[in-house]
Amino acid sequence: MSRVLYPGSFDPVHNGHVEIIETASTLFDEVIVAAMRNTQKGDGVFDLGDREEMLVEATSHLPNVSVTMFSSLVVDLAKKVDADFIIKGLRAVSDFENELQMAQMNNSVSGVHTVFIPSASRSSFLASKFIRDFARFGGDITSMVPPAVAARVKERYG
Repeated sequence: MSRVLYPGSFDPVHNGHVEIIETASTLFDEVIVAAMRNTQKGDGVFDLGDREEMLVEATSHLPNVSVTMFSSLVVDLAKKVDADFIIKGLRAVSDFENELQMAQMNNSVSGVHTVFIPSASRSSFLASKFIRDFARFGGDITSMVPPAVAARVKERYG
């Protein structure tokens, strides 16, 4: 049985994230999606509990996907959940440059390999920070995020 860990800040989860999760769910027996607080990105708009709820709602159609939260090193969580691999989605070459270094570091300290899953071109432009900014100024994000997430973002920004 193969188990993978998909870590990210997911602030908020968007259709690009869901696409990666759906792809992973067809490739692996079990997918654990883990929302984290990324200190490099500040406090975040949604707290971890909200992010967990949004992820659960967005992945409820995938029986082999579970959601958790964490505030430790990704490799520590990977060991704790006995993950065979860490997965990361790639949108552009710039993502690969950053994620490759992280994957090499994670493998060096833990032996856990990272599998990269490229996003489809229809969602490769999506980034949570752009969605937050767009929504903050009244933009329509309904085509970019799952319906339940759109409702929560609208509540947050009015």
